[in-house]
Parts: sequence; C-alpha cells; structure tokens
Amino acid sequence: MKKSEKAKGKEKVAARKRDYVRYGIAAAAGCAVIAIVLFFALSPAGAKAGDTVSVLYIGTLENGTVFDSNVNKTPLSFTLGSNTVIPGFEDAVIGMSKDQVKTVHIPADKAYGQYQSDLVSTVSRSLFSVDTPPSPGMYYSVRNPTDGSTSIVKVVNVTQDTVTIDQNHMLAGQNLTFMIRLIGISQGK
Repeated sequence: MKKSEKAKGKEKVAARKRDYVRYGIAAAAGCAVIAIVLFFALSPAGAKAGDTVSVLYIGTLENGTVFDSNVNKTPLSFTLGSNTVIPGFEDAVIGMSKDQVKTVHIPADKAYGQYQSDLVSTVSRSLFSVDTPPSPGMYYSVRNPTDGSTSIVKVVNVTQDTVTIDQNHMLAGQNLTFMIRLIGISQGK
C-alpha cells in the first residue's frame, strides 16, 4: 500500500470519528429537549380557580411590622375563586405549585381597600352596654339588623351622649406584604 493510500485511509477514519461525535452531540441535544418538554408537560400544574389550597403566611406592613402569621399554627385553607381571602392574596396564590414560596406586595386596593371617612359615624351611647362602657381604642362586634352580618367597629371618641365609631377594617388604606408558602393543593372539579 502506498503512503498516500494510508493517509487517505486515516483521513476517512478521522472523518468517521468526527461524524460520530457530531451525531452524538445532536442525539444528546435532542434527548435534552425531549426531557425538558416532558418535565413541563408532566409537572403538576399550579393552583387554579376551584382548587382548595393550604398556605402558611407572614403578613407585614410597609414598615416591616408583622400584623398576622400562621407559621407554626394551623395552615389557612381556602378555595380559589370563592372570595374568602383578600383579592391580592388570592391572585398571588394562583399559579403557585406545592412547596413554592413567594413574597408579594399587595396594594391597599387589592387588600382591605382605601380608608373611607364616610364609614366613621356618631351613634347614641345608649346602644352600648352599661356593663362595659365604651372607650376610645376599643373594638366591638356589631350585628347589622338588616342582613344579620357582623362587623368589627373601633371606638374613636366618647362623649356623655354619643360614641364615634369607625367601621373601616383596621388595615384599610394599608399596603401589605405577604410571604406565602403553598403547602397543599386539592384539585377542584
């Protein structure tokens, strides 16, 4: 065999090796794409309307003060879309997956609403129990005689004949921050 034929044979072998490497890289890339597609196709979907979810949360005010938390307590369970929690909280949970943790800032409009001065009114002191005289800063549970609903009111001022009450939620007008951990999802119908 001539020297040039040996060189040609070595070149053919080297070309085949390069082709095998290229095919191997292409096959590995194809497998990676298939694995990614399958991962997302088979991954459980995030929480959606109709699902019942269980969450742990820490709620803070803009200054960092914790106003509520259920960490190390019973998880909060609710059905998404049932309007049982503030809108911004529910919006934050939609799309979360189990064990996901999220911090969300909720403006007052999506929390307890803006403070409404028209919800401050003056009523007769005779509406309050003689046994527990009202004093500023106290909270009372008041039943609406029209629809039977109950609300919490804060005593703002007391005179000899009147009591000024504030029917705004105590967090009205506040922008809130929640750290939320989704610990369970039961899919709805």
